[in-house]
Amino acid sequence: MSGPFPATPSGRRRIEARFAALKAGRRTGLVPFITAGDPLPGSQAALMHALVAAGADLIELGVPFSDPMADGPVIQHASERAIARGTGLRQVLDCVREFRSRDEATPVVLMGYMNTLAVRGMAWFAAEAPAAGIDGMLLVDCPIEESAAVAALGEAGLARILLSAPTTPPERLARIVGAAEGFLYHVAFAGVTGADRVRLDDVRGHVEAIRRHGDIPVAVGFGVRDAASAARIAAFADAVVIGSALVERLAGASDEADLCQRARDFISPVRAALDAADSTR
Repeated sequence: MSGPFPATPSGRRRIEARFAALKAGRRTGLVPFITAGDPLPGSQAALMHALVAAGADLIELGVPFSDPMADGPVIQHASERAIARGTGLRQVLDCVREFRSRDEATPVVLMGYMNTLAVRGMAWFAAEAPAAGIDGMLLVDCPIEESAAVAALGEAGLARILLSAPTTPPERLARIVGAAEGFLYHVAFAGVTGADRVRLDDVRGHVEAIRRHGDIPVAVGFGVRDAASAARIAAFADAVVIGSALVERLAGASDEADLCQRARDFISPVRAALDAADSTR
C-alpha cells in the first residue's frame, strides 16, 4: 500500500482516517478510477492491488451502467465491454470482497447511478456493500434533494460522496458541503469525463469557495489526464481523481500481468509528481 497508513474500521471512518493521514503527512491523495469488469473481469482485485502499490490512496470503482450521463466515450465504452462480459452489481461486490482479503486499509468508493442499485433494492445494497468492504457511494444522478431515497446507505455506515460543479450556486454549495461525507468530489468543468479543458484558475476559485463553507476534504476530477495536470491540481486540492486516461491505458491488456504493469506504469509517475509538488508547499 502507499504511505504509512494503519488499517482502520470500515465505511466512512476508513475514508476519514485516510484523509486525516494525508493531511498529517502533507500529501495530496491520489484516487484512480477504474471500471469494474474491464478490461479483464477476473483480474479486478489484482488491478486494484497494483494501483495501491503504485501510489493510490483511495480507489474509485465504476459500476457498469448502460446509460451514463456523466461519463465520456472512454468510460462509456468500458462499461459496455464490462456489461457484455456479464459484470453486474454482484460481480462488483465480489471483486471488492476479494480485494479486501489482502487490503483492509485502502478506501474503496463505488461510482454509479440509481438504476444500478434499484435493480436489487436499496436495502439489499445497504446490507451487502459494507459486508463486501465498500466504504462509500457516489451516485451521479441522485442530487442532495433526493437524499431520503438513499438514507439506508448512511444508516449502514457508507459515506455519501457528493458532487459539486462550477455551476453550483453558492447557497446550494453550502448545503452540499454541510451534508458531504468522507470527501467532496468537485467536477473541474461542466461536461463529461475525459475532456481536456480544465481552466486551472477557475478550478482553484471553486475549491476556495468550497472551503469557505466547511473543511470537508476536496477531491478534484474530470480533465486530470497525466502527472503534469495532477501536480497543478495538487497546489490547492486535497486529492486528485484520474479516470478516463487510466481506463484508456488499461484497455487492450493481454493478460493480468500486462494489466497490472500498465496500471503501475501509469500511476507511478502521477504519484511521483504529486509528491514533488507536495514537497514544495
